[in-house]
Amino acid sequence: MDLLALFSDPATWAALITLITLEVVLGIDNLVFIAILSNKLPPEQQQRARRIGLILALVMRIALLMLIGWLVTLQAPMIDLGLSGTPGPHGEPSFETAFSGRDLILIAGGLFLLWKATTEIHHNIDAEPASGELLDHDKGGVVIGFAAAIAQIIALDVVFSVDSILTAVGMTDEIPIMVAAVVITVGIMLVAADPLAKFIEQNPTLVMLALAFLVMIGLVLIADGFGVHIPKGYVYAAMGFSGLVETLNIMSRNRRARARVAGPGITPKE
Repeated sequence: MDLLALFSDPATWAALITLITLEVVLGIDNLVFIAILSNKLPPEQQQRARRIGLILALVMRIALLMLIGWLVTLQAPMIDLGLSGTPGPHGEPSFETAFSGRDLILIAGGLFLLWKATTEIHHNIDAEPASGELLDHDKGGVVIGFAAAIAQIIALDVVFSVDSILTAVGMTDEIPIMVAAVVITVGIMLVAADPLAKFIEQNPTLVMLALAFLVMIGLVLIADGFGVHIPKGYVYAAMGFSGLVETLNIMSRNRRARARVAGPGITPKE
């Protein structure tokens, strides 16, 4: 009966739609990472890895919601270095030296994301297999083991899940709304995962752009962990603009490719 009353309130639906939109936007980073990592697996394992990764993300988010009281304590300072940052324009420290559990998770996740994205960029430029990886001569890159891929997906799922749920907590106090938003968001990501991964695989230049995004997100996570809050709108605006430019480049390359197939005497209109 309480649920019926809750979801009969228009404010509930407004909060739910807002949360879903926010969770989808925040989930783009997670989805891109899963797509890039799963594309390094043999074709028969790629979809399975994406499904497992997103289902684990859903399980983690719901588990964190059930432990919401403990999760909120992650925002309390755990370590204080006792240092003062460079004073800001109003005399406040420009960065924090007292770190909460959330801060430590974000810093660790940001460092992991920086390491992983940088490693993948290196593999795309100079495809040399690292420890535990094999060279794929057909794709011109390296492939990784299924267990290694899942382990890396889980590691990033933890970071993105904590950030996602803490953001949701800041917008509503109703657990059913947060659970509904998380389930719907992960459902959307499950539908979008395969087309996104296929699109990235078919357009190799997008891989480098996506990896650059992950480097940027890693830096944002680290900065957030140190108390330097970069508005997410700036980050996603930059990602959207870069994606638009790359889409135009892809369209231009496809047009030239069709012209070459049609014959040397036919050139595309400028």
